[in-house]
Amino acid sequence: EVHLVESGGGLVQAGDSLRLSCAASGFTFGDADMCWLRQVPGKGPEWVSAIDEDGTGTYYADFVKGRFTISRDNAKNMLYLQMNNLKPEDTAVYFCAAGDPTEALHNKELWGQGIQVAVSS
Repeated sequence: EVHLVESGGGLVQAGDSLRLSCAASGFTFGDADMCWLRQVPGKGPEWVSAIDEDGTGTYYADFVKGRFTISRDNAKNMLYLQMNNLKPEDTAVYFCAAGDPTEALHNKELWGQGIQVAVSS
């Protein structure tokens, strides 16, 4: 059973940085592509970033390219999202998810519980 726990969210000002962490258990983390999703109230989830199982390939949605960096530590079963130059439009609940975005977006059983990120202008 996929178990993911996010941490590191909070309230920051525009231009600030945050680092989200995700602790994974219940599956073979090193064999799984991973991704970050986000969702705002009243809207569907959207893909933010993804990383291959070995960390060699990273992918970003256009709206975070150049500002966010995804990484992983397979020895620690940890996934990270470094978010720099945050904007008010980045305000959302962020979810760590197992699998590639195509799979994860449609299966909430692959998500963590989510963590709030709020960016004030």
